[in-house]
Amino acid sequence: MTEKVPPSPDVSSKTMEDHEFSSRHVRSNIAPLFFIIQNEQLILQRTDQKAFTLMSILGVFMVFFIVHFPKVIAANSFNILSGIMVFIYFITATLGLINLMLVIVPRIRNDLGHEELPDYNVTFFGGIVQFKNVIEFGNYFVETLEDNENTFKMFAAQLFGLAHINSYKNKHMKNAVILFATAIICELIIIMLMTWGLTYNELFN
Repeated sequence: MTEKVPPSPDVSSKTMEDHEFSSRHVRSNIAPLFFIIQNEQLILQRTDQKAFTLMSILGVFMVFFIVHFPKVIAANSFNILSGIMVFIYFITATLGLINLMLVIVPRIRNDLGHEELPDYNVTFFGGIVQFKNVIEFGNYFVETLEDNENTFKMFAAQLFGLAHINSYKNKHMKNAVILFATAIICELIIIMLMTWGLTYNELFN
């Protein structure tokens, strides 16, 4: 009587099932990364738009002030306080423009120096253009995507870089808003001092 040997498990099918499970697991983990990356990119775009808008407004105020600056200096009501306000105005307006330019200037951050991360980040142009040709890029891209862990780390590095860029932009945007407000207040004080001086001269002289 021959003993029946139980059928051996299909190793290849088991390996495929493990790979599919791993792929689904990575996709489920990467999905939140995509959502957060999208939000970070949206914050970046909105910060740039605010910087462009504020720069345009500040530019209009500065042109208006520079055009009328000779009148301000020549006015009989111009005094030490007016001179201090003019000095503070030009300093704050200039620093405000510098901070706005630091917001707008494109920034690239490379966080792939760690040994556990892929050599190139092919999720943005800074990593893609490092390849000599499209064949080399395509081979590396396929090889990277086949490694689920590297794929996850690559997108995580992209998110990490975006977060630091947004932090940098928002810091300078906050500085620009404070400087802009200070410059506008100084300009309003100068106008009020000139108006008060002209009114005083008309009434008492």
